[in-house]
Amino acid sequence: MGMNIQCPFCKNNYTTASGLTIHLESGSCTSGLNRQKINDIVRQMDRNNVITRPMIEMPGYTNIEQYATEQSWNGYHFECYLCGKGFGRLYGLNNHLRSPVHEQKMYRCPGPACAKTYGTLSGLVQHIESESCGLMRFAAVQKQAKAGVYGMVGRMITG
Repeated sequence: MGMNIQCPFCKNNYTTASGLTIHLESGSCTSGLNRQKINDIVRQMDRNNVITRPMIEMPGYTNIEQYATEQSWNGYHFECYLCGKGFGRLYGLNNHLRSPVHEQKMYRCPGPACAKTYGTLSGLVQHIESESCGLMRFAAVQKQAKAGVYGMVGRMITG
């Protein structure tokens, strides 16, 4: 299966590259990295949009955190004002709003015959680990991640 991949910042161990990427995106690492910071780093690294898609952005509206209040209660549940999904607790709705579910899918598989897109780097890494498009063997993804997350992303960008 996977290898023992150590987080370069907090030294926690993960069995897959996607596990390490999820850890970093979650914001729970002592490094202070989170999904938004990783997205910004990858955008800077991927100047030719090999694994990222050009995004529709409005100047001055980056990194705005959306949250719901008690006014989201519709008599049955707390309702997401973007998709209508219901949550039993306001905390659950706010976690939903902080997740990438309503964000643009900024990542794309660089496989020549693959057009799949993903909202998170970890989603792209899981896709590449699955070997479904033949871009990279599972073991190669793990080896690149063990050498460093930047190296893994760099390998995806350069092929």
